[in-house]
Amino acid sequence: MSNDVTTPGARASRRAAKPRKRHRGLKITLGVLLVLLLAAGGTAYWLFNRLDGNIKGVDIDKALGEDRPEKLPTSGQNLLVLGSDSRAGAENEELGGGGSIGGARSDTALVVHIPEGRSKAVAVSIPRDTLVTRPECAADGGSTVPAKERVMFNSVYAQAGPACVVKTVEKMSGVRIDHYLEINFAGFKDLVDAIGGVTVDVPQDIDDKASGLHLTAGPQKLDGTESLAYVRTRHGIGDGSDLGRIGLQQQFLIALLSEVKSQDLLGSPASSYKIANSATKSLTTDSGLASLTSLAEFARSMNGVDPASMETIMLPVAYDKTDPNRVVAAEPRAGQLWKAIREDTAIPEEAKKSPATGG
Repeated sequence: MSNDVTTPGARASRRAAKPRKRHRGLKITLGVLLVLLLAAGGTAYWLFNRLDGNIKGVDIDKALGEDRPEKLPTSGQNLLVLGSDSRAGAENEELGGGGSIGGARSDTALVVHIPEGRSKAVAVSIPRDTLVTRPECAADGGSTVPAKERVMFNSVYAQAGPACVVKTVEKMSGVRIDHYLEINFAGFKDLVDAIGGVTVDVPQDIDDKASGLHLTAGPQKLDGTESLAYVRTRHGIGDGSDLGRIGLQQQFLIALLSEVKSQDLLGSPASSYKIANSATKSLTTDSGLASLTSLAEFARSMNGVDPASMETIMLPVAYDKTDPNRVVAAEPRAGQLWKAIREDTAIPEEAKKSPATGG
């Protein structure tokens, strides 16, 4: 008869030991998961704050005060989008051609109108060589820039800053600008590179020795540097004036927006972060959009706008009688265009045609 007698108490003790091991393993697993979740949360918080801190804000409302066009209840949303030719920073200076050019100018200017319902949009290009009346503006440091007639539109930014550009556009158009977006050379290049390039249908051979851009007619996929040269070329197309390149800028805008939409970049967190980081590093907005949350909410609200249905128009202009190298708003067409945008109504066909075309 065996002496190895297992008492009921011993058997119970062994049975109890097994669950303790399982519990210990479960605790370790939960602990690891908790650490990973906290790490992920910390990383997400760090990434969010990094992107959020990239965006620079300008308090347009404070700078302009109450002397502004009335905001009509059915006027939709109006954005002023500027491409700045700032040479600040080594990359911007290199992309801008270097040299001794100081300050910054509004190299590209678009008033983007999104009607109520946000299912379509209209983009109006303002030629940089347009002679305008600059209103009196408050400059940085508390000084005042006096009003002046017949100044080039793109010089307003350098003379008095972005708030004065908004004020100038509002005075010339009567359109209340709801938001302001500005991106510089480096930001534009990095954004295009981040999405893998943009395909455009080049309308004719371009041989621009000044920028080094050489393209043959037909579909071409452009990287960031080529895209920047494409939207800035003056000598490679048309009569060498600013008017000739506006068509390229409008075409590229549609292609860029279509590329973003086709890649469903907002649905891919990895891609979205890369693009958001590239864009926000060189982005300046009005204070109402100067946070990642506000910018993302606004972008989501625009999701219903199909780039293919966006209409692009150049502000109707005529060559200035005193200086043929400059243009002025062509009336009554320019007035008809701005009136339609103010009132969110159909734009008359005549208001879409410009006497000066740059062809």
